[in-house]
Amino acid sequence: AVIEGREILTEVEAKKILEFYGIPVVKTYAAQTADEAARLASQIGYPVVVKVLSPQITHKTEAGGVALNLNNEADVRSAFERVVKAAKGYNPMAEIRGVAVQKMINDYGYELMIGAKKDEIFGPVVLFGVGGVTAEIYKDYAIGIPPLNQTLIKRLIEETKVYHLLKGYRGMPPANMKLLEEILMRFSQLLVDFPQIKEIDVNPLWISDKEAYVLDARIVIDKDLVFKNVEPHHHLVISPYPKKYETLWRMRDGRTVLLRPIKPEDEPLWIEMFQNFSEESIRFRFFQIIKDTPHEVRVRYCNIDYEREIAIVAELNEGGRRRILGVVRIVLEPDRKKGEIAFIVADPWQGLGLGTKMVDYAIEIANEMGVETIYAIMLPDNVKAINLLKKMGFVIKAQEDGNLRATLNLKEEILPTAAEKTQEISVEVDVKKPTDKGAEVLTG
Repeated sequence: AVIEGREILTEVEAKKILEFYGIPVVKTYAAQTADEAARLASQIGYPVVVKVLSPQITHKTEAGGVALNLNNEADVRSAFERVVKAAKGYNPMAEIRGVAVQKMINDYGYELMIGAKKDEIFGPVVLFGVGGVTAEIYKDYAIGIPPLNQTLIKRLIEETKVYHLLKGYRGMPPANMKLLEEILMRFSQLLVDFPQIKEIDVNPLWISDKEAYVLDARIVIDKDLVFKNVEPHHHLVISPYPKKYETLWRMRDGRTVLLRPIKPEDEPLWIEMFQNFSEESIRFRFFQIIKDTPHEVRVRYCNIDYEREIAIVAELNEGGRRRILGVVRIVLEPDRKKGEIAFIVADPWQGLGLGTKMVDYAIEIANEMGVETIYAIMLPDNVKAINLLKKMGFVIKAQEDGNLRATLNLKEEILPTAAEKTQEISVEVDVKKPTDKGAEVLTG
């Protein structure tokens, strides 16, 4: 397209890109003559749809460039001449490249719209809502920012009015929501992978309780970026999930946990983990006794920007039951050179070396990201946590408010070796020594 001087892909080209990403499309073929259109229609099987192909005409229905429910070759030949003539009358300067021929979908279903447009500040922005020719009348849509995950996609769908129809209405079967979520996930990934995409319109996306098809699509590309060496994800305001930080680790009791970045869909697992905290663990982590964390707080903890925050959870999977045993978090300051660390391990899994491993791993990631200083704010009676950080090279100092501040300079400090980290180091504080289980709770 760029070589031809175009920035708008044809419908056939756009559908090929979507199909490559596993998004189901109605097979669409280009025909330059009426005879070729009739031949393709016979191969596809009637009834068919004929639509004008022109880079300059995007709203084909308005231009009279769409013919529906064509049932034989004569209908197709007549439709070819009719839509081409209408398109030329609509825009005399338009380049007419023939027509697109595709199968007509007459089964029951819902017409939706998925779109995206690149914003100068937020990068690509996804739109989802009601589709078809009435999309611009009802203006029922929700907005999301990729990369989208399962949780964000569910919220995106549920924010629209059409969502209530998709659940089934007056005898209409509900839409295949699992398939719809998968399509939105793949659509999001396409935007993540290609900063060269300026706009995408998928309208309509037809979906029933069994299947879905893209019936029409339009893609606008940024010609200036096509042949440029573009840094991955530079166009995104939120970084994608960093899968490279997933790693397995064996605890002292022999069980293996998955250390991985936190995900928005971890909220239910977070709730279960919180229920395993003792009051002492909660006080050390949150500086007060709280009975629960509100939904808004859990969303904040689980839905993070991976460029500005490090949050690693330890996930245990036994017999198909997934549980989060603990979490370590480093919140970076605006310059990304300094960050505050905090971690907590649920009481049943304390004393297994998990807290030490998680802190060590988070520091390793921070160092890789170019962070120069890590600090923690702790209660003065959190003796075991103080010992843990001190043996990792943190310098502990008292603050005016009575709390302690632990600081680790990654740029200048020589970090202790693994052997040195296993040595017990005491800290002189005038408090009663807590239980071993309190050793793996750090506040900040």
